[in-house]
Amino acid sequence: MTEAGIDPAGFRRLMARWPTGVAIVTTRDGPHDHGLTVNSLLSVSLHPPTLLLSLGVEADSTPAVERSGRFAASFLALGQRSLSERFARTVPSAEKFRDLPVDRSPSGLALVPGAVARLECRVRSVVPVLDHRLVLGEVVWLEPGPDASPLLFHRSSYAEDDGPQRLRLPAPPPP
Repeated sequence: MTEAGIDPAGFRRLMARWPTGVAIVTTRDGPHDHGLTVNSLLSVSLHPPTLLLSLGVEADSTPAVERSGRFAASFLALGQRSLSERFARTVPSAEKFRDLPVDRSPSGLALVPGAVARLECRVRSVVPVLDHRLVLGEVVWLEPGPDASPLLFHRSSYAEDDGPQRLRLPAPPPP
C-alpha cells in the first residue's frame, strides 16, 4: 500500500487496461549502444516537436541517455514482438544488441530496421520523479517506416494480427 492507500499491484493491473504502443529506445554512450523497450512515450509539443519519455532509474540505459544527451526511438511493427521482449530483459545492453543488425541515425544511434517510425531526439531536460526520470527530447530527425500495423501492448500481453488492417487485443481475464 502507498500513503494514499493504493496498492501498487492493483494500480499496475488498472494501467494494463490502457493500450499502448511499444518502442525501443536507444542511445550511444562512448562506443557502446544501450537500449530498452518502453511503452511510456508520448508527444508533448509540435513547436518544437518534443517527446516525453519515462525511464526507470534502475534501467542501465537511463544514465546512458542522461550522459549522451540524445536518444532514438523505433516504434515497433506488429511482427517485431521478439525484439520488444529482447530489449525488455534485464541483461547488459551488449547482450541485447548481440548479432542484431541495426541501422544508424544521422548521429550514429541504433535504429530498428522495419520499425513503423524512427526518430532521434536531443535531450532538453530530465526531471527526477520518484523511481523514474522524465526525459523531454526535442526531435531532431525523423523517418516514417513501412505502412504496417504497430505493435500494441494491452492487459500485459501483445495484440495479435486479426486480418487485414485489424488487430485483436487480449481478452479480459475471467471474473
